[in-house]
Amino acid sequence: MSWPLLPVILLGLILPASAFQTQMKRGRKYVPPPPMARIEVTIIRASSGKPVPNAAVIFHPMEGEKDKGNMELKTNEEGKAIIDVLTIGDTVRLQVIANGFQTFGDDYKIDAAEKQIIVKMKRPGEQYSIYKPHPEQDSQAVPAETESPMAKDSPKK
Repeated sequence: MSWPLLPVILLGLILPASAFQTQMKRGRKYVPPPPMARIEVTIIRASSGKPVPNAAVIFHPMEGEKDKGNMELKTNEEGKAIIDVLTIGDTVRLQVIANGFQTFGDDYKIDAAEKQIIVKMKRPGEQYSIYKPHPEQDSQAVPAETESPMAKDSPKK
């Protein structure tokens, strides 16, 4: 065997072995994070359109009908809260709590990379009482029968 041929043979044996080793990587495989959406929630008064500062904006990511936890933000002086850690394709239940206003809640489907949500907060209405007359219910009331249906069917003696 000649000496110039020996390096070529060794190189021919080493290259396939190194190529085989690069295919068998060990350890964790990199999985890129899912695409995230940027959601901007603006809280305004329904009566005047002015922003509501320091309102609690609570995001509940939903998995089917199950709540996966929550994330709470406070609105700034402009009534805005911005979050960018929700994945595109998820459903989120948005809840807004502010002093002096009715609590707001609704479900939203995150289907775009950017989404703007405007919430108009209303002042609380009068508390409902069963002791006060409610004219809207009187029109729907069914008149009571004076005689029971059993009495009609029973034979008279």
